[in-house]
Amino acid sequence: MPRAAIAAAGFTAMLNMYAPQAVLPLMSAEFGVGPAAISQIMTVNALAVALTAPFTGVIADVLGRRFVIAIAIALLVIPGVMMSFSGGLEALLFWRFVQGLLLPPIFAVSVAYIGAEWPADKATAVTGTFIAATAVGGFTGRMLTAALAEPIGWRNALFADAAITALCALVVIALLPRERSFVHGTTLATSLRQMLSHMRNPRLVATCGVGFGIMFNFIAAFTYLGFRLAAPPFNLSTAAIGAVFITYLSSIITAPFTGRLVSSLGRRNFGLIALAFWMGGILLSLAPSLPVIVFGLLMITAAGFYVQVCCQSFVATNAREGNSSAVGLYVTSFYIGGSFGGLIPGLLWSNTGWPGVVALIVAMLLIMAGLVRFAWRDA
Repeated sequence: MPRAAIAAAGFTAMLNMYAPQAVLPLMSAEFGVGPAAISQIMTVNALAVALTAPFTGVIADVLGRRFVIAIAIALLVIPGVMMSFSGGLEALLFWRFVQGLLLPPIFAVSVAYIGAEWPADKATAVTGTFIAATAVGGFTGRMLTAALAEPIGWRNALFADAAITALCALVVIALLPRERSFVHGTTLATSLRQMLSHMRNPRLVATCGVGFGIMFNFIAAFTYLGFRLAAPPFNLSTAAIGAVFITYLSSIITAPFTGRLVSSLGRRNFGLIALAFWMGGILLSLAPSLPVIVFGLLMITAAGFYVQVCCQSFVATNAREGNSSAVGLYVTSFYIGGSFGGLIPGLLWSNTGWPGVVALIVAMLLIMAGLVRFAWRDA
């Protein structure tokens, strides 16, 4: 039952984070703005996550992880409902920002909960289950919202997502047990000092850099690929673009095996292999064939979630103290990467189109490979 509750938490967070992504072209048309402007819907959400994440870890170290997770999921229903009633882009951006503020208490603290409540030899496998659930949530957010947007409009589709969030909140409250291994921080100041001490750990900082690249690449790829597929020669409908995101479900099969693969290959070797696989996938997306692009997306999502599980399990199990604050630091860099991943490719899009976005992602993957070689040299 604890695994089911953890999975529900991960599902809920990603459902809300990615719900608007597949309907951005519809929003762009309704509000009369271009791809770079409408992509702010993804950028402000990621920025809010980055701003909240470190403080979430500190608060969780003091108040308790289960309490923070449950409250955040319950409150997440509010911005979800308000987004569906937003009359303009400014109001929608505001509620997306509020929504982002509530996401780190769910996924960052859930990872810390896993690291504390399961033994180190099992934590990677449980993290894999959690990551797989986030993948299902990300897919459901995109696919369900896109599928509902055509018959009932994107506003009603977002309202449906809020209703699902309310159901998931009930599941987490009912099934997630209180911590057995949690030790309350003595003071808020102590937890803050622990978080700052993590920034003096070069391997942890390098792992945070890898996390920055993961989210940067995911947001860049899946946000701007939607605009490419909506334009000639593909001319895909909103529902069809949402269906393309079924590739996210590949991680359900791949992520739970990460623990076994890391044990046999070593974290660094496995991470480098996954990054090479990721690079191959993004290069395939340049093809003029939709089946080839979809296959490339399968490679991207599988590799990306492999690297994500490696990063999160490393952070959760290697922090000497202040486990929640260490994960919060990682999530901050992860979602700062997401905010840049929504913004910087938009600056390239008007001049270079999709090839420029791909080149940017390849450059980021090379930087990530260098960080992996350093951070996980004996992991």
